[in-house]
Amino acid sequence: MKDLDSKTYRKLLQPMVEELNAMHRWLIHTGKRMIIVFEGRDTAGKGGAIGVFADALNPRSCRVVALSKPDERQKTQWYFQRYVEHLPSAGELVLFDRSWYNRAGVEHVMGFCSEAEYEAFLLECPQFERMQVNSGNIIVKYWFGCDQSKQEERLAERLEDPAKRWKLSPIDFAAREKYDDYTRARDRMLAATDIAEAPWTMVDMNDQKRGRLNMIRHLLDHLPDHAVEETLPVMPALVGKPRKETYPKTTARVKEVY
Repeated sequence: MKDLDSKTYRKLLQPMVEELNAMHRWLIHTGKRMIIVFEGRDTAGKGGAIGVFADALNPRSCRVVALSKPDERQKTQWYFQRYVEHLPSAGELVLFDRSWYNRAGVEHVMGFCSEAEYEAFLLECPQFERMQVNSGNIIVKYWFGCDQSKQEERLAERLEDPAKRWKLSPIDFAAREKYDDYTRARDRMLAATDIAEAPWTMVDMNDQKRGRLNMIRHLLDHLPDHAVEETLPVMPALVGKPRKETYPKTTARVKEVY
């Protein structure tokens, strides 16, 4: 199937952005708390999908959480502890750009945790998520996949593009030889944590634009009815003529180059 072109993508995305805003108003209106977990292959396109939400929704109540590796103090804590402080309050949507599932993926595959820590995670994670759901959190979990040939293509593109090079890390290159290991780790994770209260959904991201649209459509279609009646205010007429902006002469200004 041919990749979706940008013009068609934007046309299909716009009504979904409007629905996402309606969903966000529903969260705020009802005081519900929502978490979306984005996991998957390196270069699959998690960041682009998260960007659609971040660009469209009010940042005061829609937060992206992308934690760096734990510091020495955090390493001594209960594993889930540093994630708890980022969970949503009433009316908030939290987007986890990777999450506690780091332990089931990169930490396990790359040897950053012990086998005992890994096995404990698989046992405790469903309990952790059930506790959240029982307290009122809505948890939606997506795993983004792509073929290894696509992964190689995107890694090379990031390496060549100075504006995308920040996305690369030594782990990304080390992981290239462990595609099958990550597949096995994913399958074990799914077997242990695909629970009724917070199921996993796979997203094909070989075509990233198409994958984003499919993921957002799935999310909107699987939420409860999120229509909220709104009464828009009437904009009063402006008194007097519109004013032009003025700037103090004593304050520096950006030079108008363009």
